[in-house]
Parts: sequence; C-alpha cells; structure tokens
Amino acid sequence: MTATWETETIEIQQTLFQRWSEIRAPYRAMLAAFGALVVLSLVRWGTGSEDLTSSGTAAATLRLAVPIFFAGLGGLYSERAGIVNIGLEGMMILGTWSSAWAGFTWGVWWGVLAALIGGAIGGLFHAVATITFGVDHVVSGVAINIIALGLARYLASEVFTTRGGSEANSPQVKGDVGEFTVPFLSGGKLFGWSSPDILGWFDDRNWVVVSDFAGLASGLTTGLSNLTLIAIALIPTTTYVLYRTRFGLRLRASGENPNAPDSQGVSVYGIRYAAVSISGALAGLGGAFLVIEGARIYREGQTAGRGFIALAALIFGNWHAAGVAAGSTLFGFANALELRQEGTVHSLLLFVAIVVAVLAVRAFLQMNPRSVLLLSATSIGFFLAWLFTDSVASQFLSFTPHLTVLIVLTFASQRLRPPMAIGMLWRKGDA
Repeated sequence: MTATWETETIEIQQTLFQRWSEIRAPYRAMLAAFGALVVLSLVRWGTGSEDLTSSGTAAATLRLAVPIFFAGLGGLYSERAGIVNIGLEGMMILGTWSSAWAGFTWGVWWGVLAALIGGAIGGLFHAVATITFGVDHVVSGVAINIIALGLARYLASEVFTTRGGSEANSPQVKGDVGEFTVPFLSGGKLFGWSSPDILGWFDDRNWVVVSDFAGLASGLTTGLSNLTLIAIALIPTTTYVLYRTRFGLRLRASGENPNAPDSQGVSVYGIRYAAVSISGALAGLGGAFLVIEGARIYREGQTAGRGFIALAALIFGNWHAAGVAAGSTLFGFANALELRQEGTVHSLLLFVAIVVAVLAVRAFLQMNPRSVLLLSATSIGFFLAWLFTDSVASQFLSFTPHLTVLIVLTFASQRLRPPMAIGMLWRKGDA
C-alpha cells in the first residue's frame, strides 16, 4: 500500500512539473509575476502596509532600478562575448564624473554623451588588458574599479574645485532631460489636453489585487524621464541585436566557442573589443542617470556598489536582457522599501516567507529533497521573524538590497547557464 502511494505521488509530481515545463518561458515568467503580485496584494491587505504596492514605491523602484539595469545590460554585452566585467562599478564612476563635468559645462545631454564616452574608455582599457595582454578578467576588473575611483577624485579636485565645487562634489548640471506621463492611463497630456487618469481611479478604490496593480502601474507610467524610456527601449533592442543580427550571432559565438567564428574568418578580437566598449558605455550611462536624475551633481561614492549589484542582476537574469531588467527591478524594489516606513520592510518578511514556500513546493515537484528542506527551513525562519517581531531594526534596513541579492543568487544558482567560454584566455589559432 505504501509503495503504491509513493508511486502515485511521484507520478503526480512528474505530471505537474511536466505540465509547468511545457508552458513557454515568457508565459511562465508572466504567470510567476502575476502570482507574486497576488501574494504582495494579499500581504498588503492583511498587514495594512500600503507602501508595498503604492505608486510612490513603484516610481522609486523604477528610479533606483534604471542605473542598475544600464550597468547590468553593459555586463550582458561583455560577458556574452566571453569577457567577465567586474569593472562595471569603475565604469559607472567614470560615467558619473564625465556626465557632471560636461553637464554643468554645456548641458545635460552633453553630459549623457560624455558619460557614454567615459564609460567606453574604461571598457576599452579592460579590453586591452584582457583581450590583448591576457590579464585575468577579475584582476583587470578590480584594477579598473580602483583606478576609476582614484582618477575621479583627482579629476574632481583639479576641475570642480576651480568652478564652485570641491574634490567630492561638482557644480550643478544644467538643464533637464525631460519626462513623459502616459496619456489616459496616468493622466498624461495629449496635444495639450490633460487626459483622464484611469489607473489613479482604480488605485483610489482600494480593491484587492486590482488597486494594487493599478498603483504599481501608475508609478511605472507617471513622470518617466527620457533616460528611463531609453532604458525600457533597450530591452527589446538588445534582444533583437543579440538574437536577430549578424553582429549578435558573432558576439554570442565568441562567448560560447570562439574557435567557431574564427574558423569562418570573423575577427573574434574585434567583436570582443566592440562588446566590452559597449559594456563600458552602458555602465557609464548608468552613472549619468545617478547624476542627472538624482542629486544633479557628482558626489564621491555616488555609485555605492551598484556596479556589483548589476552583476548580480545579470547573473539572476541568466544573461538575458529581460532577465537583467527583472533582476534590476527586484533589487530596486528592495532598495525602495528601505526608504519607506519600517513596518513596510517588516511586512516584506511575510511576503518572502510565502514566496520561498512556493519555491519549496516547486522543489518538491522536481523531487529535490535537499532543496525542499533548505527552502522550507528558510520560509519558516522568515515567517517566525515576521510573527514574533513588530519591526525590522534600522541597522538592517540599509542591508536589505544586499540581503536580497544574496538570497536571490542562492536560490537561482541551480538554473544558471553562463556562456561556455566566459573568462577563458583565447588566442587566435587555439585548437
């Protein structure tokens, strides 16, 4: 009887997991996102933490996620070509200084252009070290981070101190990149006419799930800066470039098996140089966003480790543009909650407990007992922490985004598939 029950249980597990696996990956992601929204809505309703799904939280999430996304997307180009880019943080630093210098000298869009160039120069140095001279990718990346930090401080002391700034701050950037609010959905203007705010109306009703979705969507469609629109446009653009163009095919082949494109007469060195330069430029653009959409000045330490979080978003996203966007949004959400009331972060403990419990069920369907035990214990731990505490200590609030990075990478590591030749030294003619 016991053997029969165990056999039936295994068959049910296999059937359910097979049915889930048969669903196409984009639809699985959409279902997972909808499920997370439902859980978040129920937690908000049960705990009374309105900030969990407010439009303000969504807007802050997007603002905090965009610089991470730019840098993570830069890492995508580099690592898809086989070059590990630990130097994203340093390239972002070069972008912050360059954008501030050109921004207060000539205007904000010149600052954007200067950030692209400054970051690309950092990427070019990384390419020379790793591709031409065969320096270990991690060593080169760490060196870029250290050099960029010192170089930015030196340049700030030489340039900003003579123009009303200091060695740690720049003068204010001139101008604005502009913003856009979606008409009808969020009340944006259309040919000078103020359209209805449909999402705002649903948000005010305070309905479970519906109002939560409207609040989040309202924050994501109201007051979008043009740099944010560029970031959103880069998701499908990058996917198209990597998977629908000759350059993208050669770039991915260079990261999987460089001998294959080399045998067809493709310059693997050239492709990798281009990829790492693009990587640096995008990371520099992330630095520009911090300056232009943040304090509107350069500040020493402005990147605050976002380049490393971008690497985590890249790994979480499994080296795909949409995945990088999802990872950046997750880390931006954790950072946005840090700026809210302590009770909101406390409610997040319950949300995490439920999500990890769902992952435990998934591991059960995959018949992975070790993961089931680990995930179940983690879920119970978060639930008990929520149940027997009233708030999260302020000392831990600043650690929330980094803790999120650690948890996500821990549970996402089993499904990762990095490029096969990533980080390897390659020379033309290698067998």
